[in-house]
Amino acid sequence: QVHLVESGGGTVQSGGSLRLSCAAPRVSDGLYCMGWFRQAPGKQREGVGHIDSTGTPTYADSVKGRFTLSQNDAKNMLYLQMNSLKSEDTAMYFCAADLRYDGFCPASINNMAYSSWGQGTQVTVSS
Repeated sequence: QVHLVESGGGTVQSGGSLRLSCAAPRVSDGLYCMGWFRQAPGKQREGVGHIDSTGTPTYADSVKGRFTLSQNDAKNMLYLQMNSLKSEDTAMYFCAADLRYDGFCPASINNMAYSSWGQGTQVTVSS
């Protein structure tokens, strides 16, 4: 397991932007899949997107074209740039990481088989 710390959440008006960060100091030591998940009150946790060890991102349909995943060169920071935010994006956002023998992510965005999770950062979009 690795220690993950999210930051960057807050309250923003509909149509606005936020950038979430996930600090993962030990991720650069291996082949990791990293992902962002979110959970709104009363709803199940859902996948937002993930990025494999080659830096290839995959997104949930609900955020395609609005959200962008990226990493720094050292791959110990994961970012989620969120643009054109909607009220339905309001949720607690979690960063997750999992060491993979081949560095690839699960086929499903909603697969939550990650060994490490952060505490979450709240995103609230007001209409």
